[in-house]
Amino acid sequence: MSVRAIDCWVNVTMGEHAPPEYLVRVKEDYFKGGDEFFRNLEPQELVDQMDEAGVEKAVLTLDVRRPSKHALAFASRFPERCFFSANVAPTGRMDEVWELEALVRNEPVVMARAVPFGTDTPPGHVRYVPLYVKCIELDLPLSINTGLPGPPVPGECQHPIHLDRVCVQFPELRLCMAHGADPWWDVAIRLMIKYRNLHLMTSAYAPRYLPASLIHYMNTRGQEKILFASDHPVLSFARCIGEAQQLDLREGVLEKYLYGNAERLFFSERKPRN
Repeated sequence: MSVRAIDCWVNVTMGEHAPPEYLVRVKEDYFKGGDEFFRNLEPQELVDQMDEAGVEKAVLTLDVRRPSKHALAFASRFPERCFFSANVAPTGRMDEVWELEALVRNEPVVMARAVPFGTDTPPGHVRYVPLYVKCIELDLPLSINTGLPGPPVPGECQHPIHLDRVCVQFPELRLCMAHGADPWWDVAIRLMIKYRNLHLMTSAYAPRYLPASLIHYMNTRGQEKILFASDHPVLSFARCIGEAQQLDLREGVLEKYLYGNAERLFFSERKPRN
């Protein structure tokens, strides 16, 4: 069966810098990756892989402080296929969000991104407030990693319950949990039922291992809430989409999961407030 997909988490610069030890551990302990794990992808190479798997659009990661020229070249060469997430550290300072605003103005950024374990700072901390306010002003969706991280670092900061107060205090903020929510899937599902503005992408999580409770939610109340992402090439397009096609999903749900929900959340027209 032919499919079309939007992949919300793609890496093209994993060979740009020497990997930190914690990522080496993740490669070896979780993904059993080889030497090809940490290398840069080239634009044509990526698009060929996308075409083979049915991926129409890919969201590549950029750091707002040091946007990679190599990554930026992908959107220049393939502007209809390659877009960006802007990774922002929750420092509490305005300079970080001003960098985000500048990047959004000049590049095809479709979401901001925060990774709590990077600073061991839960999303309810006051340091996130400038980021939340700026995303609301820009009408820019924000993804925040949830679930225990793979690296051997403290992970409680990524418990989904930290988003409970965030959703109450910032109902205009379009939020998407990223990298699943293991082992707190049921908490994440309950929060998505509770808050209309909260979603989840299954990046870095092979679809065959998604829990039954999430599949049930996808088939029922959560048909508009769950988004596909691979973490390619850590988990390849082909593997993740192939496994997604084997999920026990009701008619129409696979298309929403692979394409429709991301198209609506990340690619619909934005209405900035400034």
